[in-house]
Amino acid sequence: MVILGIILMIAGFLLGIPVLWTIGIILLVIGLILLALGAAGREIGGRRWYY
Repeated sequence: MVILGIILMIAGFLLGIPVLWTIGIILLVIGLILLALGAAGREIGGRRWYY
């Protein structure tokens, strides 16, 4: 999810499409939060890892 967010941010910036930029930022933030919770050993949705 983090990589997809970065790709969408770059694509949105290069192509000048603000919707892709916004979706990329949202995916990046959510991915980083899930990554941090998974690394801390917290279960997310009943699973130890979200991926």
